[in-house]
Amino acid sequence: MYDLVESIKKHEGFVGMPYDDSLGIQTIGYGTKLPITESEADLLLKSRMYQKKEELERAEPFFKELPKEKQDVLLEMSYQLGVGGLLKFRKMWKALKKFDYNEAAKEALDSRWAKQTPKRAEELAERLKEA
Repeated sequence: MYDLVESIKKHEGFVGMPYDDSLGIQTIGYGTKLPITESEADLLLKSRMYQKKEELERAEPFFKELPKEKQDVLLEMSYQLGVGGLLKFRKMWKALKKFDYNEAAKEALDSRWAKQTPKRAEELAERLKEA
């Protein structure tokens, strides 16, 4: 049976970085012309968040025990820092495992990340604290 998506993939080929196609048009992925639309960027963001969640659940199974609003904070941090970067917040994770969200927020703010992106870090730390 003919598979349209597989046929396009075969003929376009995949390139993960922007490149100029044969007509000099900036392209990425399977022949996707740049710039992309906001709805395409939204789909990409959602796909990446799903991947981050799976990565976090594998790397730190405790993640699944946290309330959704705490998971969301960690997912946003992992989007910015990568899962590997987020896992380096050892003291924050230790506090989270004790369900001490105030201490976890404090530890999140005691970082280079918070110095580099203070407004975002403050907002996320507030969301991490106990309500």
